[in-house]
Amino acid sequence: MSEPHPDPSGDAGHPPLEAAPAWAGVRRGPLAEGEWIRLVDTKGRRHNFELTPGKRFFSNRGHIEHDDLIGREEGFAVTSSVGGEYVVFRPLLSEFVVSMPRGAAVVYPKDSAQIVAMVDVFPGAHVIEAGVGSGALTCSLLRAVGPTGRVISYERREEFADVAHRNVTQFFGGDHPAWDLRVGDLVEGLQETGERADRVVLDMLAPWECVDDVADALLPGGIVCAYVATTTQLSRVTETLRAHGGFTEPRAWESLVRDWHVEGLAVRPGHSMTGHTAFLVTARRMAPGEQAPAKKRRPAPGAYGVDYSGPRPPDLPPQVISEAYDAR
Repeated sequence: MSEPHPDPSGDAGHPPLEAAPAWAGVRRGPLAEGEWIRLVDTKGRRHNFELTPGKRFFSNRGHIEHDDLIGREEGFAVTSSVGGEYVVFRPLLSEFVVSMPRGAAVVYPKDSAQIVAMVDVFPGAHVIEAGVGSGALTCSLLRAVGPTGRVISYERREEFADVAHRNVTQFFGGDHPAWDLRVGDLVEGLQETGERADRVVLDMLAPWECVDDVADALLPGGIVCAYVATTTQLSRVTETLRAHGGFTEPRAWESLVRDWHVEGLAVRPGHSMTGHTAFLVTARRMAPGEQAPAKKRRPAPGAYGVDYSGPRPPDLPPQVISEAYDAR
């Protein structure tokens, strides 16, 4: 026999659930005026909107009164004026960020999750983010560092910063105490303030241009992560981190997500998937004056041949270049 679930109200001898953690963007209890909710119909179509007394939600399946939703516990089914059926929940963070207003393209949840996990963003961490976009990754970083951490976000374009500020404050219900949003250039900001950080996340067009300043800002053992869209960006930032000499061997990867259709014996991959969105590159900061041991495996012939014009690893043997040229 299964154990009974804890009762939020504290009835039936159970202690009440603790309040949602501060600044987690999580709300419990009845749906309230001003909250955003998510309706999903029987075909999986999703609708997000803010609850406002006296308003109606309209779709091709009729309308629903906001007043009929306010005050109810999430997780219920509702029927529209012409028989459309919906389930009602508060949106998860992963659902909120893909449907919120956008200034710039958002970092998709699959990439945000990889960044938080693989870059090891922890409660209390000091994180510097360059390129706030629409605030999607910022929400994940703030949730990970918590109110005792700090996230400094640099954004060059004021209109993007304004959109991100609205989205982040909407999700958290106010100005998060750990967030410092700055309109300006990352390199100029780091040089002016001398900030130090546990983690630096670069979501920008040319992250290789700020590697030297990021290296100065990172504490020993800190991690830099670059989020780039194209293979040319991937190559340039990886080789720049190698050539710097103060980081461990960079690691580059991407993640792909595919749903599965499961109905009885009909079990097969879904017809659509979330494919390439971006590449992630990470490297860890060595202590000042220290260098990681060189890779033992030699580069492939031609990898750094005469046609290659980018940064070169500092320990690259000269014969690798000449051998590549001779093989042409």
